[in-house]
Amino acid sequence: MDILEFASEQKDRVVQKAKAWLKSLWRNLCSKILKYKKVRLAIDKALLYRAKAKRKWIGLKYYRRTHKDYKLTRYVIKQLLVYFFVMYLFFFLIFFVNQIMLFMKQLLGKRIPISDAMKLMFYSLPFVIAQSAPFATLTGFLMCLGRMNTDNEILIFKASGCNLRKLLLKPIAVLGVIISIFSFFVNDYLLPLGTSKTREQLRKSIASNPTMEVEAQSVKRLNETSVVFGNVADKDVSDLILFDYDESGNQRFIIAGKTHVDSGAYKGVSMRFDMNDATVIVLDKRQPANFDLLKSKTMSLHLFESTVFSFDRRLSPAELTSFDLGKKIREMRKEPGRDPREINMNVLEFNKKFSLPFGSLFFAFLAMPLALLFGKVNGQTIGLVVGIFISFLYWAMMTVGIQLGYRNGWNGFFLMWLPNVTVGVAAVLFYLGARKK
Repeated sequence: MDILEFASEQKDRVVQKAKAWLKSLWRNLCSKILKYKKVRLAIDKALLYRAKAKRKWIGLKYYRRTHKDYKLTRYVIKQLLVYFFVMYLFFFLIFFVNQIMLFMKQLLGKRIPISDAMKLMFYSLPFVIAQSAPFATLTGFLMCLGRMNTDNEILIFKASGCNLRKLLLKPIAVLGVIISIFSFFVNDYLLPLGTSKTREQLRKSIASNPTMEVEAQSVKRLNETSVVFGNVADKDVSDLILFDYDESGNQRFIIAGKTHVDSGAYKGVSMRFDMNDATVIVLDKRQPANFDLLKSKTMSLHLFESTVFSFDRRLSPAELTSFDLGKKIREMRKEPGRDPREINMNVLEFNKKFSLPFGSLFFAFLAMPLALLFGKVNGQTIGLVVGIFISFLYWAMMTVGIQLGYRNGWNGFFLMWLPNVTVGVAAVLFYLGARKK
C-alpha cells in the first residue's frame, strides 16, 4: 500500500509540473505574439466590434420595448381622439340647436333680417364650443375606454405586461390638459369677443330696423321709458302711450294716435316716432297739483340708444378676459362702500372662466375608473348613457350655482368650483374601487 501511495503522489507531481510548464509556455508564446503590432491591432479591433455588437443588441432590445409601448400609446390616443370628436360634434349640435331656438324665439318674431340673425348665431359659437368640450371629454373617453374593456383590449394590455397607469393614464392626462387649455382660450378670449360683437350687432340691427322692438298690443320697457303699443302694421302703430321723465325729473305722458316708427337720422339715436294728434302731459314733481298740457297735430320724438338699451357702454364681466376681470375685482374691493353682491357676481364670472374649461381635465380622470368598473359588458353604450347623465348633473350644478350666486349672493368661488371638486372626489373613489377589483 505504501508503494502504491508513493506512485500516486509521484504521478500527481508530474501532472502538476506538466501543467505549470504548459502554462508558462503559453504565456511566453502569447507575450511573444503580442509583441507584434499587427496582432495587437487585430485584437483591439475584435474587442471593439464585440463592444459595438453588444451595444447594438442592447439598443435593439430597448427599441423593441419602447417601440411597442409607443405604438400602443399612439393607438390609445387615436381611439380617444376619435370618440372625443364624435361626441364633441354631438354636444356641439345640441347646444347650437338650442341657441338657434333661442334666437328664433327672441329675434325672428321681431322681423330681424336673416343676415343679422346669421351674424348673431356666428358670434354665439364660442359659447357653444366652450360648453361642449368638457361634456365631450367625459362621454367620449367613457365610450372609448368602455369599448376597449368590453373587447378585452385592456385585459390584453395587462397580460402582455403593460403598465396600465402609464399606458392609459398618461394619454388621458395629456389630452385632458390640451382640451382644457384650448377650451380656456375659447372661454377667456373668444367668448368675451363674441359677447361684445353680439351687443354691437343688436345695436346695429335695432338702429336699422327699429320695429323689431315694437310688438302689437304690448307694453315695452326701454330702460327708464315705458311704451304702450296698439295695433301694429308694418312700421305704423295705431295708438301709442309713452311714460318717461324730462330733464328736470318731472314725469311725462305722451299720447298719440297713428304713429310711424322709423330709424334714427342722427348718430346715437336708435329710433324715431312720427306722431299724429299728440298730447303731452308733464306733472310737476314739486307741485303735483300743477301740470303742463301740450297738444300738437304732428310731433317727432327721438329715442337715444341709452333709452332703448338697458345696458350701459361699460363692458360686462362676460365681455372681459380673466386678466381684465381680475384687475377690475381688485379695484372694486379697494373702493369703499362697494356693494358686496356686485363684487361676488364678478368673482363668480371670474372663476367660471377657469372652472368650466378645466372641467375637461377632471372628467378625463373620472372616465378611466368608471370604464374599468362598469364597461365589462356593453361598455360603449353604458359609457354614452353614464356620460350624458353625469354631464346633465354637472350642468345642473353649474346652472344652480350661477342662480344662487346672482340672486342669493352665495360665494362665487365655492359655487363655480364645487362641481369640479365633486367630480374629482368621485374620480379618486372610483379609482380606489377599480384597484381593489
